[in-house]
Amino acid sequence: MNYDTVHADLDLIGQWAPDLVILDEAQRIKNWNTRVAKSVKKIDTPYAIVLTGTPLENRLEELISIVQFVDQHRLGPTFKLLENHQVRDDVGKVIGYTKLDQIGKTLEPILLRRRKDQVLDQLPERLDKNLFVPMTPLQQEFHEENRGTVARIVQKWRRYHFLSESDKQRLMIAMQNMRMSCDSSYLLDQSTNQGFKAAELVAQLDELFTDAGIKAVVFSQWLRMHEVLLRELKHKDYGHVLFHGGVPIPKRKDLVDQFRDDPKCRLFLSTDAGGVGLNLQFASVVVNMDLPWNPAVLEQRIGRVHRLGQKRPVQVINFVSRGTIEEGMLGVLKFKKSLFAGVLDGGEKDILFGGTRLTKFMETVEQTTSAIPVGQSAETETMVSEKRPKAEPATPREDPWAGLVQTGLAFLQNLNAVANGTSESKANPMVARDEKTGEPYLKLPMPKPEVLQQLMTALSALLPAK
Repeated sequence: MNYDTVHADLDLIGQWAPDLVILDEAQRIKNWNTRVAKSVKKIDTPYAIVLTGTPLENRLEELISIVQFVDQHRLGPTFKLLENHQVRDDVGKVIGYTKLDQIGKTLEPILLRRRKDQVLDQLPERLDKNLFVPMTPLQQEFHEENRGTVARIVQKWRRYHFLSESDKQRLMIAMQNMRMSCDSSYLLDQSTNQGFKAAELVAQLDELFTDAGIKAVVFSQWLRMHEVLLRELKHKDYGHVLFHGGVPIPKRKDLVDQFRDDPKCRLFLSTDAGGVGLNLQFASVVVNMDLPWNPAVLEQRIGRVHRLGQKRPVQVINFVSRGTIEEGMLGVLKFKKSLFAGVLDGGEKDILFGGTRLTKFMETVEQTTSAIPVGQSAETETMVSEKRPKAEPATPREDPWAGLVQTGLAFLQNLNAVANGTSESKANPMVARDEKTGEPYLKLPMPKPEVLQQLMTALSALLPAK
């Protein structure tokens, strides 16, 4: 049965009293506070088996929730386990984990783990390639406008080591807009549809589908991108189905069955709602129209096709917009395996995050945006046709007031600190003391010359002409 229907049928399941419950894709209960997890854990059964490829990603609590369904007392009280293995800073924030090998030993009697490298000889060959596509000027304009917002927020965080909730929200929206602009301008304004990815996908499919036995699964995080793809596909003679979170649960199986059984249905379009729990090994091509922020999600997508039971070699095609956040993500974002390996695979016993979660996230954001290459990269695996136009990157618009405003805010904050006697030169590099009198004073940093020039131009425009 589906996880989402357990809550409604708990009374029937209780009357039935199953002797054995098997949870597939058991990461669905890794968050103990969700209704799904609470409902599943109300099922009383003497025997239980849980199956999952991702028992935890970032937090130890995820593993605890899953283990509790198999053996409620195996890991002991949660508060005690976290107290023994979490490393906290002076204000109580979790900054790492310790003695993870002890958890692994505790789980040994109930854990059977098979890593992918142990079953590679049972899996078909997998070929991954990145297909680089150019951006249109409008796409670049959207991308660079939001990139400028990200850069300003990162600069603010670097200066104050603090972000308000509104800043965090603006940051997430701007980064998502950068990624959406890589697919098509339609995802952001719905009045235009500029972008090369959809046309390139059709070109790739036309070539692949010359082999009558090949079917393909195409993933995009956004339903609007699938709308763009459907426009390109409406004149093609190969059938398709569209799978997304809005499809009613009873109809989802019908879509999978149609894709499997209908030889004319060659294409399975899916959002990340289809990235977990589906068996699509009757396809042999996986296309990622956009790269997910979390590489684990990318592997989950590919795992729908590259799995036991697959008869053909699997081809994975990742569409990457050149000179964008997508290309920056290729070289910077890596799957965080440290905690996972430390508990289950004999990895590091002690893991420190090197700062708060916000710090690590902001460092990743900064690395990713700074890794966006300028111009064409020589290290490309696959290039689209050189006949396609390659637009010049848009120049981000500078705000002539930004430098002065930031400097003014810093000045007022430091002035307040000095006036209240809460700032010393050792703690604040902008504060110094006169060697003779001992009086504190502020060292005000000058804005960059180009910022001053822009400011003077802006002020001159405001002054009345003589």
